[in-house]
Amino acid sequence: MMDALSYLFASWLQPELLALTAVGTAAGIYIGAIPGLSVTMAVSILISFTFGWEVNHALALMNGIFMGGVYGGSRTAILLNIPGAPAAIATALDGYPMAKKGEAGNAIGLSTVMSFFGGFVGIIVLAAGAPVVSEFAILFQPRDYMLLAVMGILLVGSLSGESLAKGIFAGAFGMLLGTVGLDPMTAEQRFTFGSVELMNGISPVALMIGLFGVSEALLQLHNLHLAAVKQKVDKIIPSFSDLKKYLPLSLQTSAIGVIIGALPGTGGDIAALMAYDHAKRVTQNPEVPFGQGAKEGLVAPESANNAAVGGAYIPMLTLGIPGDAVTAVIIGALFIHGLNPGPLLLIEKPDMFWFTVGNLTLANILLLVFGLTGIKVFTKIIECPKGVLFPLILLLSVVGAYSINNSLSDVWWMLGFGVLGYFMKLYGYQVGPVVLGIILSRLMDDNWRRAIISEQESLPAFFYGMITSPLSAVLFLAIVLILLSQTPVWRAIKMHASPRLGRG
Repeated sequence: MMDALSYLFASWLQPELLALTAVGTAAGIYIGAIPGLSVTMAVSILISFTFGWEVNHALALMNGIFMGGVYGGSRTAILLNIPGAPAAIATALDGYPMAKKGEAGNAIGLSTVMSFFGGFVGIIVLAAGAPVVSEFAILFQPRDYMLLAVMGILLVGSLSGESLAKGIFAGAFGMLLGTVGLDPMTAEQRFTFGSVELMNGISPVALMIGLFGVSEALLQLHNLHLAAVKQKVDKIIPSFSDLKKYLPLSLQTSAIGVIIGALPGTGGDIAALMAYDHAKRVTQNPEVPFGQGAKEGLVAPESANNAAVGGAYIPMLTLGIPGDAVTAVIIGALFIHGLNPGPLLLIEKPDMFWFTVGNLTLANILLLVFGLTGIKVFTKIIECPKGVLFPLILLLSVVGAYSINNSLSDVWWMLGFGVLGYFMKLYGYQVGPVVLGIILSRLMDDNWRRAIISEQESLPAFFYGMITSPLSAVLFLAIVLILLSQTPVWRAIKMHASPRLGRG
């Protein structure tokens, strides 16, 4: 017990480790805030610098960047409607409308506290239930991943705005874009038209920057005559009543984040979108409608994407399977340092497990400290004259798109999707479903084919397995219930049941 405690607080008590964690967290926040500069890229570059370091020093820096980077994407999502990372897409849906009303300080303060809370839940689950959660995660078969992707696609209903038909069209368009490139299983070319640039597919990050950032800058050209909204920054830290009100929702969406984060091949982006959809379904009569600055729309994705960080470490440390792209890089770093993450790590190297738990906790606390400072300076960005702000957004978008692969083609894609997003918004189409489609298309495509191959290409066997497997049956039932909840029959049943409940 005493040994575990000493490992847990090692990074708290050693000045070098404390400093490295602080530098990593602060750097992660700013790297995450710049579109195109991903946490995965930052951690990958760091590996080459940390070859000769002690493993604890290398881990302290990488953990800090991971924890800070996932949160950092929310800054530009709220202030400029440019999500710094895919995990912040859902944050922009209600965070940016809040900034447009002059509530950017409140939005950043709430997102920071909820990110801290979600991160803390993820770390607790990592410390207390890692073996249990990892055993649950490996129960997922390709068929279950496919069902999970189908469940994700149903989020189109939440992201469609006023017209479901337009949302479905945009989602289908996103899925079509996700199929462009070489087939990952057969290497056949799909919709490449012989172009070498298209063989790697369309970068979801370039598409996201264009659809959210450039399109918004073009749209705001219609309002150049309007003065910038003065931001209220006198009340950054959320009130106790707000925290009490949103705590139950934050707990629910943090649980979603941990589970999705623990599933290999998923990550904070999918967790945040599913949490946003969950918030929309369970919130009765929000003070402000979703999509127009609802605080619930900010609380849910920010809790979930940071909770997914702790979740992603669970399969990495207990099974040797990375939960997402960043943990895939970190697992490589651990191998380089002579460690072997997997089922025996907890027995052979318990110090490494408890050091990681303690260091992530420290990084999460530092995230709260750094996240709540400097907000007044950040909010000044959107008070700039629009003639200065919009060229700045375009410049940031170009730099972000180019830095993905150091490729000009990504810049052209980004600009093209920016123009497309402008016309979509002009004619009432939401851009969120397009991004959702391109993110989930690969997950659905790969796992559908793996599932059907595992059943010897027999559809009856595939559907029989869906009913007989308890996990698949639960996911399938959830999909059916979600579909039913959108029909007039469900609404009629609810209306019929409400008076009876009232009388009871």
